[in-house]
Amino acid sequence: MKMNQLPQIVIDTCVLISALLSRRGASFDLLKRLGAGEFEINLSVSLCFEYESIAKRIAVEKQFHLTEKDIEELVEIMTQSANLWEIYFLTRPFLPDPNDEFLLELAFHANCDFIVTHNLKDFRGIKESFGIEVVAPRQFIQLLDAQNQG
Repeated sequence: MKMNQLPQIVIDTCVLISALLSRRGASFDLLKRLGAGEFEINLSVSLCFEYESIAKRIAVEKQFHLTEKDIEELVEIMTQSANLWEIYFLTRPFLPDPNDEFLLELAFHANCDFIVTHNLKDFRGIKESFGIEVVAPRQFIQLLDAQNQG
């Protein structure tokens, strides 16, 4: 993390979905902390579209309590507290899953400190190659709590 600056993060879609499916986990805790001044999220149009489309699909499949309008409002709230970026995919393919490349591109372009994801294995080598730490939601919350106590 850069000194005297809030941690810059990108939140993977799997973390958002996990938060929507359960209010008991670290993913939900992380979303509750949005806008609390502990960290800044970074978003791109493509990530917002992915958040919405996957959340809406899962809402239908899992029949959970959120409507399409609720999901749209959640993404809108996230964009209001985020740094928004236009991404042009300038890095060479690096990740095993090409569908994750735009997350890396966003994190790189936004000079992020962290990518927060449940899929740690999909982002191997990011720290060494790009200086971006890849952490699970629980790890990130522990880092925040340690920073707040220090």
